[in-house]
Amino acid sequence: MMTDHQRIHPANDLESQTKPTIPLYPRNISKSDRRDPLQYEYFSPPIPKRKFQVRYSLPPKRKRSCCCRFLCYTFTILLILIIAISITLGSLYLAFRPKLPKYSVDRLRIAQFNLSDNNNLFVTFDVTVTARNPNKKIGIYYVSGSNISAWYKETELCEGSLPNFYQGHRNITVLNLPLTGQTNDASGLVNTLQQQLQEKGNLPLNIKVNQNVRVKFGKLKLFRVKFHVRCEVVVDSLGADNDISISDSSCKFKLRL
Repeated sequence: MMTDHQRIHPANDLESQTKPTIPLYPRNISKSDRRDPLQYEYFSPPIPKRKFQVRYSLPPKRKRSCCCRFLCYTFTILLILIIAISITLGSLYLAFRPKLPKYSVDRLRIAQFNLSDNNNLFVTFDVTVTARNPNKKIGIYYVSGSNISAWYKETELCEGSLPNFYQGHRNITVLNLPLTGQTNDASGLVNTLQQQLQEKGNLPLNIKVNQNVRVKFGKLKLFRVKFHVRCEVVVDSLGADNDISISDSSCKFKLRL
């Protein structure tokens, strides 16, 4: 009897037990190109690379400093105050309809215009100024600190002041104001004035008024403001003790807080 290891197994059984293996050479290669299977490099098709989208993260936000917050709060408060003041002024304007006062120089009398022996010029003018308040509901308080002066170009000839008074609604006030002044080394100035009168027959003068006032809206009296009035006056002579004829007069008004 044959033992188990001496048995002859059918060929089909051996082939069924053999596992398929990868061929040593690629199928599409000729024999002449064959090399040692251990030295042959078997290449597989390249694997496509996957692209990843790069995302940049923003830096973390820094906390606002105390100084920045203080500036923001201050700006907000100022903005609220500006809006409140604008609303108040707008309401006052609609309620009272304010108009600018008007001024004019109606008369000029030279009481003194003398050149002394030491070339000092003494000048005294009597000026009549008319102030008009065209407003229906607004009064004007003329307070201390006013100044009125007469100029020839850049040289001040004389000066004075306005009295304190209250000008009511739609009121016209006529003011007679004395102006006095002294100019040293004025011989050249006098010659220039006389030459101007001889050549052109007239002399341009400037009357400047700086007046502190308080405006009254109904029963509400506002803070102090300044009136600046500039009047250009053209006269025909500088003879003393004579009423000077004013051939032209125009005034400009400015308001400053």
